[in-house]
Amino acid sequence: QVQLVESGGDLVQAGGSLRLSCTASGSIAIFAMGWHRQAPGKQRELVAVISSGGSTNHADSVKGRFTISRDNAKRTVYLQMNSLKPEDTAVYYCAAGRRRLGMVSYEYNYWGQGTQVTVSS
Repeated sequence: QVQLVESGGDLVQAGGSLRLSCTASGSIAIFAMGWHRQAPGKQRELVAVISSGGSTNHADSVKGRFTISRDNAKRTVYLQMNSLKPEDTAVYYCAAGRRRLGMVSYEYNYWGQGTQVTVSS
């Protein structure tokens, strides 16, 4: 069982930056870690994922602006968010997952409570 807690969400002006953190209650070394977001009236979106080996993928909507990283010793995953836009406004969630046998995608079994990011225009 892994508990995840996000922090770092805030109200910022367009063009600004934020760094989100997700800290786990135990080791995250064996997990892929993903950041997701959900805006009011919108579907939940996978923003970025980092594998247990450190490989990363970012959604096209944030590519070049957001960077996911991890520090297993600190049991923490980060999302550096630069050049923020109003459309980035959402609740951001981190999750821990594993790749299922014979499948490409990850199954996320553990989720944090979310942190609010609001970008003003």
